[in-house]
Amino acid sequence: MAAELFPANTLLPPATTSSNSSVQQEEQHQNVTNNNGSSSNSSISAQSSCSWQGLYPSIRERNSVMFNNEMMADVHFVVGPPGGTQRVPGHKYVLAVGSSVFHAMFYGELAEDQDEIRIPDVEPPSFLAMLKYIYCDEIDLCADTVLATLYAAKKYIVPHLARACVSFLETSLSAKNACVLLSQSCLFEEPDLTQRCWEVIDAQAELALRSEGFCDIDIQTLESILRRETLNAKEMVVFEATLNWAEAECQRQELSPTIENKRLVLGKAIYLIRIPTMVLEDFANGAAQSGVLTLNETNDIFLWYTAANKPELLFCTKPRKGLAPQRCHRFQSCAYRSNQWRYRGRCDSIQFAVDKRVFIAGFGLYGSSCGSAEYSAKIELKRQGVPMAQRIIKYFSDGSSSTFTVWFEYPVQIEPDTFYTASVVLDGNELSYFGQEGMTEVQCGKVTFQFQCSSDSTNGTGVQGGQIPELIFYA
Repeated sequence: MAAELFPANTLLPPATTSSNSSVQQEEQHQNVTNNNGSSSNSSISAQSSCSWQGLYPSIRERNSVMFNNEMMADVHFVVGPPGGTQRVPGHKYVLAVGSSVFHAMFYGELAEDQDEIRIPDVEPPSFLAMLKYIYCDEIDLCADTVLATLYAAKKYIVPHLARACVSFLETSLSAKNACVLLSQSCLFEEPDLTQRCWEVIDAQAELALRSEGFCDIDIQTLESILRRETLNAKEMVVFEATLNWAEAECQRQELSPTIENKRLVLGKAIYLIRIPTMVLEDFANGAAQSGVLTLNETNDIFLWYTAANKPELLFCTKPRKGLAPQRCHRFQSCAYRSNQWRYRGRCDSIQFAVDKRVFIAGFGLYGSSCGSAEYSAKIELKRQGVPMAQRIIKYFSDGSSSTFTVWFEYPVQIEPDTFYTASVVLDGNELSYFGQEGMTEVQCGKVTFQFQCSSDSTNGTGVQGGQIPELIFYA
């Protein structure tokens, strides 16, 4: 795998008799980076007489030739856990220039003269990615190895590579991997990444809790999530996710996933689930019948729901605050006319962009201008024509000029500096209020929204007027 990612350069070409020939120079250039698997003394001797250095005008390019190259290597690393090792050649001077840890290892007061150094705690592809940066000044990251590369960069104190890894992780952050990255960011002491993880987990809590990655976190991370006051999730979802984690933890500890063992691995963390804040129906049909609670705990919680004299509980009885939704209102006024705003299956649409990551939770829509009415709304969010979220939902309009909120099933992550399309197709009373004096830019707290017309809009909505007066979001 590592050899496929970073082919080892083991041999340089033999000396040529006509160094002025462009064809021969091209052959030298190709051979200089060709791994033919040989490292014999005769080959090395032949290489030393080759003027390959003349092919590369800069020291950076000449250093790059030495990356993963046996020629002139004065140290070797055996990288990876037992059974999955790879032998990697190195050059002490180059490594010492790129890392203070390598400098101390090779030239410090306690330097040891070792020809072979074993590194069992770093994966070969990640070690090679670090060496590629040190030798070639190139950053080559991928989703499968970036965490291990960050570990290597931290271990050998290569700060610029570590920052690049963190930036890569922030860019790829989503509800699917936020819990795992939260755990790793705490381990690597990366507070900015930790904060970004919390933003995603808070806003998209139910998606994050239901992700496979949630079951892979450690007990400390689990407890920190369960303590979270701003977790935007129903408590029943928190309870079910915690039981899923407990089952996975039983497997990690090689325990049978029985109810008793799930309770055992959870320990006191179970009391961080705010079970008394569940809807009574959820508790009765879910938590009360799960078997995880003791009989006394179940009885006491039922009494807490129903009795005037409530028993003391070890569980927190205060609901989580969750996140307060914010509203971006893009019109300065609204109006109605006897012949507007009509709906006949046509689409009202607007494009928007933000300058920092937010999570769109829903839209504020106008309602009937002719008394109370019910509308069916198909709402949609798209990025570059690709649907990200859709929902068909009904809402009731009381005949006022107020906006009426329609929610997506889950908040949708919106990245900065990219235009997204918000659309709605309404079915209901044909005449409704509509917005006027639209703004191309709206400041909402620390977030700036920009608006532009959408080609999807077939019912007249645009920047200056129309429907979709509000975007409802978490930031």
